[in-house]
Amino acid sequence: MPRLRFTTLVEAPLTVAFDVARALGRPWRFPLREVESVRPERDVFAAPLGRRGRVEHERRFSATAAGTLVEEHVEWGTGLPGALGAVADRALRPRVERAMRAHLDALAAGAALRAREVVQVVGAALVEGERVLVAQRSGGPFDGCWEFPGGKVDPGETDLIALVRECAEELGVTVVPASFLGEVPLDGVVAGGAPGASTMRVWEARITHGRPVAREHAELRWVGAADLDALDWIPADRPLLPAVRALLAGA
Repeated sequence: MPRLRFTTLVEAPLTVAFDVARALGRPWRFPLREVESVRPERDVFAAPLGRRGRVEHERRFSATAAGTLVEEHVEWGTGLPGALGAVADRALRPRVERAMRAHLDALAAGAALRAREVVQVVGAALVEGERVLVAQRSGGPFDGCWEFPGGKVDPGETDLIALVRECAEELGVTVVPASFLGEVPLDGVVAGGAPGASTMRVWEARITHGRPVAREHAELRWVGAADLDALDWIPADRPLLPAVRALLAGA
C-alpha cells in the first residue's frame, strides 16, 4: 500500500496543535472513522476506499524547543488487482500530496493564531554540577510540594524571555537557558483559560549571576538524581524527572 509522510512545525503548544487539528478534521471528501485518539499525542482515522480499498490517516504530535512537530502518515490502497491497482495508486498520489500540503498550511496558521489566546507556563531545571535546584511551594492546593522554578508567560513574551524573567523574580538570579527538556499538558485552568488548554514547557538552565533566594517558595534545595523520586512533586513536574535524571547523568 502506498504510504506518504508529511511534517510541519507549528508555533503552538501540544494541546493547541492537537485541538486545532481535530477541529480541522481530515482533508478528504469522505468521512473517516476514529480508530484511536490519545490527546495530545496521537490520533488515527480510517475509512473504506471504494469497494475493496482502505485509507488510514495517522497524526503524531511531539514537543520541540520551537513548538509542536506534527507528523502525518497517509496510507491507502484501492484494492484493485495487478497493473490496474498500481495505476490507480499512482494517480491518487499527487492528489493526496496537494490535499495534505493545503491541510498542513491551514493547521500551522490556525494553531499559531489560537496559541495567542492560551497562557503558557515555563519552568527551569537549574543545574549546578550534578545537582538541580528544586523549590517547595508555599500555599495553594499543592502547598509543601516540590517543583522546578518558573511561571506564566506574559503577553508579548517568548518562552525563553519569560523563563529568564521568572527566575530573576522568584530566585534573584540571572540564568541562561540551554537544552529543551520537555512539555507537559496541564489539567487545570491557567489564567482563566479553558481547562486543559495550557502546557508547561521546561528547559535546562545555568545560573550566570547571583545565588538563589526563596522569594516566593517555602524552601529551595539542591538535589542529585538519586534524590528526585523521594520528593513530593506537583503532578505537572513529575513526568519530567526522567529527562532531568538523564541531564544530571551527563553533567
